[in-house]
Amino acid sequence: MARFARALVSVSEKRGIVDLCRQLSELGVEILSTGGTAKALRGAEIPVVDVAEYTGSPEVMDGRVKTLHPRVHGGILMRDTIGDRTQLTELGGTPIDLVIVNLYPFEATVARGAPHDEIIENIDIGGPSMIRSAAKNHARVTVVVDPKDYDEVITAARSDEGPSLDLRARLAAKAFSHTAAYDGAIAGYMTSLEGGGARTRFPGTLTFSLERAYGLRYGENPHQSGAFYVERDAPKGSLARAESLGAGGKELSFNNLVDCDAALEAVREHDLPCAVVVKHTNPCGTATSATLADAYKRAREADALSAFGGIVALNRKVDRDTAVLLVETFLECVIAPSFSDEALEVLRTKKNLRLLATGDWLPADHAELVAKKIGGGFVVQDRDASGAKEVANARVVTKRQPTNEERVALDFAWRVGKHVKSNAIILARTYDGTHGVTVGVGAGQMSRVVSVQIAAQKAGDLAAGSVLSSDAFFPFPDGVEAAAAAGAKAIVQPGGSVKDPEVIARADELGLAMMFTGFRHFRH
Repeated sequence: MARFARALVSVSEKRGIVDLCRQLSELGVEILSTGGTAKALRGAEIPVVDVAEYTGSPEVMDGRVKTLHPRVHGGILMRDTIGDRTQLTELGGTPIDLVIVNLYPFEATVARGAPHDEIIENIDIGGPSMIRSAAKNHARVTVVVDPKDYDEVITAARSDEGPSLDLRARLAAKAFSHTAAYDGAIAGYMTSLEGGGARTRFPGTLTFSLERAYGLRYGENPHQSGAFYVERDAPKGSLARAESLGAGGKELSFNNLVDCDAALEAVREHDLPCAVVVKHTNPCGTATSATLADAYKRAREADALSAFGGIVALNRKVDRDTAVLLVETFLECVIAPSFSDEALEVLRTKKNLRLLATGDWLPADHAELVAKKIGGGFVVQDRDASGAKEVANARVVTKRQPTNEERVALDFAWRVGKHVKSNAIILARTYDGTHGVTVGVGAGQMSRVVSVQIAAQKAGDLAAGSVLSSDAFFPFPDGVEAAAAAGAKAIVQPGGSVKDPEVIARADELGLAMMFTGFRHFRH
């Protein structure tokens, strides 16, 4: 493949474009450009030929039509044959070897709540056409849609051989993915429109634009293969954007990733320094404290047996004191906003301990759509982002009022229970009137009373004086009876059962305090 002779450059995202085009120009590459891109390049004293000059046709309709011309697309789509070269010459065009284009910021315009007319004007027409033309003709043409690829392109431009077929094919595949995601975003917006300019949360067409991050050693089980895909627009602070800081060793597995996400979701629920230990997507130990190290120690000791081989999530920068405690137990992964240099020095002594830093921190109530694959489709819903004020605003339905300490513990237990598989029961307590710790977790049982019994068994003697949260209502008084038998003194639950009067009456007979939040938090 010959080196580049002519490049067509038209970008909305101008990061790095001046430096790239300066280097291309120094290599003798003629640059065709339009509008704002041409202005930016001229401002940097880089020679530019206007596309309008190249085509002999001025931009019309306020720039709506500028690159939709046979000389442009003929120059891109021309095959290296005598027939194509002859026809392009007859059109007055010349071959274009390099197309550097990214698109109008449609998604960003929608995201900032721009008026409908402005959103429509940010549907790019010429850009996708040029990208698709160049990608289709990647046997001859190099197409670039991502500034991250500029360095590789300039390296190819400097080589005697020019860009390899492998590079051109990879960039073409990326270009088609780029335009597909762009069209998907447009379809999603257009099919979300309802009468009067309102938009539905669930559009008629929902496109998931995913990019493969890496392959997995296997899926949930060794006989299943798998890969990790990330959303193109995944927010900062999400698991997909987390940075790996470990000492090497094994890659994260399918189950590790699912557990890491569950742990991260659970630890975000708490404002105080918090640690969550997760096993098989369920928090087996959660605690808050004045220090991160103490929070982790209490969370680990809440169920030390289950903590072995677990995933730990922390909501503060990991310091050395916390790191020293973390390496005492075999763990699969630790995820946190960041790690101090002293903590990394300690943690990296464990070769197979994976460390993930999220950087930014998403709040507990951040909004997004979540989906679950079922046979032949997906069920999609809003993320369960409530919980923070539900106990504070809950209604006391029993004769006995919960004490202040019980309210603190109930609020803590309620936040934990959101992240435990249904039927979910949490036994917890406060050890200083401010911070909470779980003492028993009953998860994933078909019967709610059995979940109470499991939580009580886990708690042992620590159940005495604890509080209990339930992710859904008690359908019968038996769950309340089991809680009281274990030693729980206060309960928080959604309420809403036809037998609520019987459940409340039984709680009164047993001397329990009970609150109804009016919110259910099933987790399947």
